[in-house]
Amino acid sequence: MLFDDRTFYARSTGKPVLIVLHQEQSSPGRVGHLLLEKGLSLDIRRPVLGDPLPATLQRHAGAIVFGGPMSANDDIDYIRREIDWLSVPLTENKPFLGICLGAQMLVRHLGGVVGPHHEGMTEIGWYPLEATETGRALMEWPSMVYQFHREGFDLPAGTELLASGGTYPNQAFRYGENAWGIQFHGELTRAMMHRWVVHGAHRFALPGAQAGRAHLEGRMNHDGPLRAWMDRFLTHIFQRQDEKVPA
Repeated sequence: MLFDDRTFYARSTGKPVLIVLHQEQSSPGRVGHLLLEKGLSLDIRRPVLGDPLPATLQRHAGAIVFGGPMSANDDIDYIRREIDWLSVPLTENKPFLGICLGAQMLVRHLGGVVGPHHEGMTEIGWYPLEATETGRALMEWPSMVYQFHREGFDLPAGTELLASGGTYPNQAFRYGENAWGIQFHGELTRAMMHRWVVHGAHRFALPGAQAGRAHLEGRMNHDGPLRAWMDRFLTHIFQRQDEKVPA
């Protein structure tokens, strides 16, 4: 199901989280549902379609920048503007989460490098995840996560690695107290995964990618823990600072 922006506002009166999407038909999916359940509303913007990003997040609970088929290295106006705009949540110390492309934009903003695997490997399907000691101190993490990318990133100065993987070692990180990046996807509903498998089937022949059947079978085995983690993670990010307790 695709979200209607008006439905978000009708269902929740809490302070909105800024949601940045990168395609006309993109959806915040499960993340949107979970934020609504936590009493937050959503302010959805699509800069690729000309939507402006706010000059301040004083009226927002924070921001989430989602993924997309483009690269953080693309020399495109709205990509450059989004990367530059990340100074707003960082300067104002507002909760920020970058997912896949969003994480790579945060890396670029912080002076890090985004690029393909040195052997051309991709992660498209379900792959193991291992939390670092710092990550385990924050919360319990899923052992398998869903991926759909062919670029990764290094860790800029000042970041902490929270979780790692085999092919792409940097999978989750934190910068300061309120900025987070994850390479994998915890937002996909079942309908979203079916669409990705159909529309992304041409990528299953790439090195390291899994066949479409493995995506759907993996969901039955691994999605429950991933969903539970996504719920805990969003609570950790968006709860009030003075209410934070160890997860």
